[in-house]
Amino acid sequence: MDKLIIKGDPFIAGSASGFALVSAEPLSFWGGYDWKIGEIIDRRHPLSGSIAKGKILAVPFTRGSSTTTAVLLESIRAGTAPKAIITTGTDFFFALASVVADELYADPLPLIAVPETDFAKLQTGDHIEIDNAGIIVLTRQNTSVNNY
Repeated sequence: MDKLIIKGDPFIAGSASGFALVSAEPLSFWGGYDWKIGEIIDRRHPLSGSIAKGKILAVPFTRGSSTTTAVLLESIRAGTAPKAIITTGTDFFFALASVVADELYADPLPLIAVPETDFAKLQTGDHIEIDNAGIIVLTRQNTSVNNY
């Protein structure tokens, strides 16, 4: 197993640990994420059919509108959200959902932005640990996307 340490910018600090679910394609949560079960349901998205619940979701940014905030907030409330989200920049739709979840449920979603060059190093199946300072420790697993 190889380890890689990446320094990110935590725009919502928090810690999380889990397996990565990674796509270079942005994701719209409105019509693209089933908050009831945590499945990516956008049939045109490369992660279609994958369960993001309990994973570290890595997408460069959201696609769509503020409805992403509502769907992500509902998934946090239902316990079907990813454990954390890694992006390539501050995503205000994700951030708003996390801030409101913290206020309503005392359950903020850690959000971290990393440079695009580091984002490109992430792979589905990697085991990722995120701390409050934005340090990502990535442990490479030799697995396929179908296991996640």
